Amino acid sequence: MKTMGIRWQLRLRMAERGMFATTELVPLLVERGVHLSREQVFRLVTQPPQRLSMETLAALCDILGCQPNDLIEVEATEERTRKTATAGGPAPTARRSTIRRPEPAP
Repeated sequence: MKTMGIRWQLRLRMAERGMFATTELVPLLVERGVHLSREQVFRLVTQPPQRLSMETLAALCDILGCQPNDLIEVEATEERTRKTATAGGPAPTARRSTIRRPEPAP
């Protein structure tokens, strides 16, 4: 089974442009018509957003001179499922193994 995850690269892209304070984004976003509080911008920078409007994504790309795939890195991981006994089904039984030693040669 595959599970999908994302890596949010906003902080990295900001650092590449010499932006290290999240408050630096607030006025740049306002210039592009995106009005977010300092707290919202802080969360946007420090953790992957659960929802992100296209206007905000476009503004971030414009500010940072990048494309959406520079901000969002999709990770697909293969998750191995462990087989377990099903509820209500018979429990697995242990089998004794027998060690057979070879007969000595005559």
